[in-house]
Amino acid sequence: MPGSTTSATATRVLRQLRRDRRTVAMLLMIPTGLLTLVRYAFDARPEVFQRVGLPLIGVFPLVSMFLVASIAMLRERRSGTLERLMSLPTTKLGLVAGYATAFAAVAVAQTGVVLSMGVVLLDLEVAGPMWLAVIVAVANALLGMALGLLLSAFAHTEFQAIQFMPAFLLPQFLLCGLLVDRHAMARPLEVISAVLPLTFAYDALRWVADRGGVSNEVLVDLAVTAIMALGALAAGALTLKRRSP
Repeated sequence: MPGSTTSATATRVLRQLRRDRRTVAMLLMIPTGLLTLVRYAFDARPEVFQRVGLPLIGVFPLVSMFLVASIAMLRERRSGTLERLMSLPTTKLGLVAGYATAFAAVAVAQTGVVLSMGVVLLDLEVAGPMWLAVIVAVANALLGMALGLLLSAFAHTEFQAIQFMPAFLLPQFLLCGLLVDRHAMARPLEVISAVLPLTFAYDALRWVADRGGVSNEVLVDLAVTAIMALGALAAGALTLKRRSP
């Protein structure tokens, strides 16, 4: 059954993560440490931290979940675990959903820790509803997880999986609008940035950070982010190969 496959896979992955306490600690502490570094790097210009703080709360977990998901899935492929699972009466989508569920739980915990740190201890101000900030930040982390699961299919070694971050995520980081307004870019780059996943995620976070209430714009950006994450998971399921029993 697809549901039992999903729950069994999610439980197994979470047990593996629980035994790897160092990885769990790094997932929770590194983004908070980076956010703290940004806060005090701009100690003399607090308005800069207020402008980029919430977007970074979405970007940092996105990057870390991308790396963890891609490397973890690559190890499953290389060890033959996925092939053995695919020889059983299960579905590709059920397996991918299991991995996604496990990493989604980690993403929620990670985002909660980082957002709490930013708001409570670093005096980050959020104009919009806090519940919406949590949803958008978690959606960013889930997008990173989904992209990591997908791109792991194109890596043969862990080193190659890590290289996908500067090759795939760094250009999006540069073009999403965090460093420079997209309308100030060269026209070809502005056009490219308009279709990048991280651009929609960044726009949603900027809206929540600067404006109160809920608007159609932020809901559209959030919906596009979710659709892209689901699309990446579906594409990742297509990369799985079933071995003949």
